[in-house]
Amino acid sequence: MSNPSTAREIILSLEDRFLPEKVDEELNVLFHFDISGSEGGQFSVHIADDTCKVSEGLQGEPKCVITCTDKVYADVELGRTNAQMAFMMGKIKISNIMAMMKFIECFKRLH
Repeated sequence: MSNPSTAREIILSLEDRFLPEKVDEELNVLFHFDISGSEGGQFSVHIADDTCKVSEGLQGEPKCVITCTDKVYADVELGRTNAQMAFMMGKIKISNIMAMMKFIECFKRLH
């Protein structure tokens, strides 16, 4: 998938954009993405042992849950919306900001 543009495509591209060299030594963490809208879905993203696995559905006990609409998620990932502003305005809900900050560093950006 060369140019993901929908929230679903962007989430599914995480495995390809994963930067294992950016992961803390012992990072073993599960994130849940609950993205509403026709181009969203529910996804589990598990980072462990220098690997990233994305699966559909919400499985396991997450360290962080991200909730937003498909449009907001795509706009943030594609650089059309500032992530901090979207969070402060309540457009994105993140249950564990520190975990999310580490998560972001583990992936090549789309923009």
